Amino acid sequence: MDGRRRNPYELTHDTPVYVISVAAQLSGLHPQTLRQYDRLGLVSPDRTAGRGRRYSARDIELLRQVQQLSQDEGINLAGIKRIIELENQVAALQARVAELEDALDGAAAAMRQREAAVHASYRRDLVPYQEVQQTSALVVWRPKRQQSD
Repeated sequence: MDGRRRNPYELTHDTPVYVISVAAQLSGLHPQTLRQYDRLGLVSPDRTAGRGRRYSARDIELLRQVQQLSQDEGINLAGIKRIIELENQVAALQARVAELEDALDGAAAAMRQREAAVHASYRRDLVPYQEVQQTSALVVWRPKRQQSD
């Protein structure tokens, strides 16, 4: 979440508020079709304490999508279920990528901050510089031989 407390009465896109008859009317489907979709796991609404179905606005959109895929595209219900599963998987992966990008951005910012702190800690004393003269002299080093006893 974003850290703020949510109003418990605030309606969101995921708030389950519609009974099955209203959801059927909003989606243009028969209530029995909604029950079948629930049994098949295509659109699974929340349940009340008395086990009544409660649909959210997101569920209504999904019902319309299932209807469009079935009627207009000719996709069978098993195919639609697989499409929904894959779309949910893609959404979860996109959320994970966004989470990892945020973590990477945070780590990069922390690294830049630490690097700046190290650079700020450098001493700024002046050090005399002596230019080295280059000569053409060659020095050969030969180790001393050890004398055997």
